[in-house]
Amino acid sequence: MNLSLNSNASATQARLHLSRNNVNLQKSISRLSSGKRVEKPSDDAGGMAVAMKLESQVMRSSAAMNNMLNAISLLEVQDGVLSSAGQIVDRMSELKGLYHDVMKNETDRESYNKEFRDLQVQLFEMSHIKFNGISLFAQTTPNGSPALFEGGSAEIHTMQVFMNANGGSGAIASIHKALLLSALTVNASTLGANTFQAGDQSTIFRFASESTDATGSDRVIGLGEVSVGVYSQALQNIATLRAQNGASMSQLEYGYDNLTKEKNNLNAARGRIEDVDMASESTRLSKFNILVQASASMLAQANSLSEISLVLMR
Repeated sequence: MNLSLNSNASATQARLHLSRNNVNLQKSISRLSSGKRVEKPSDDAGGMAVAMKLESQVMRSSAAMNNMLNAISLLEVQDGVLSSAGQIVDRMSELKGLYHDVMKNETDRESYNKEFRDLQVQLFEMSHIKFNGISLFAQTTPNGSPALFEGGSAEIHTMQVFMNANGGSGAIASIHKALLLSALTVNASTLGANTFQAGDQSTIFRFASESTDATGSDRVIGLGEVSVGVYSQALQNIATLRAQNGASMSQLEYGYDNLTKEKNNLNAARGRIEDVDMASESTRLSKFNILVQASASMLAQANSLSEISLVLMR
C-alpha cells in the first residue's frame, strides 16, 4: 500500500459515505417530526401535484358542507314560522267555534273578534320575517307578478345550493321561499288557494292583513264571515308548505352525509400520498443513525493512516 500525505483515498471515501448517511438521517428526522413523506417536490413530484389537487377539493367540499348547513338552518327557521302560522290558524278555528257559543253575548263575541283580527295582523308580520337579511317567504314571482300557490317552479322564488365540491355542476338542492301569504288566501267557493293580491275578503278570504284599520280588500275578516272549511283549507295549505320544506331539508341532509363521506375518502387518499409511514421511517432513522456513527468512526480511522507516514519520517 502506498503511503501519501497529499491524498487519502480512504478518508475521502469515508467522508462521502458520512455525508450521504447524514443527509438521509436528516431527511428521516424531518419526516418523522412533520409526519409527511412528501415535504418538497423533489421527494415525489407527481405525488405532490396530486396531493395538492386533492387538498383543494377537500377545501371546496368543506365550503359546500358549510353552505348546506346554513341552508338547513334557513329551512329550520322557515319551518318554525310555518309551524307557528299553523298554530295561529288552529286558534282561529277554535275562535270560530267559541264565537257561536249560545251562552256568549255580543260583547263576548266582539272580544273573540278582536283576537281574531289581531291574529291576522300577526300572520302578515310573520310572512315578512327574514333570515340574515334574506326573505323566507315570497309574495310575487321574480318578474313581479303574483305568485300562485300551486304554480310551477318558475313561479316560485328558489335558492340553489350546490351539494358538491365542483360548485357549477353536479347535485343541486333548490330551497323555496314559501308562499305563506298565498297559502293564507282561500277561495271560499272552491276551497282552493289563490294569489294574495286576489283576495277580496268576500269570496276570496285573506287571513293576513297589514293593519286592523285597513279597508276594502285589505281589511281584516270577521269571525262570522268565514266558514270552517276555509280554515281547514288554509291549514292544509300551510301543511303543504311544511312538507315542501321538509323535502328540501331531507335532500340537504342526505347530500351533507354523502359529501362528508366523500371528504373523508379524499383526505384518506391525500394521506396515502403525503403521510409518512411512522414504523418504516423509524426503522430508517435507526439505520442511518448507526451508519452516520459508523461513517464518522471510519473517517477518524482513515485520517489516522496519515500518521504512519510521520512515523517513517522520524
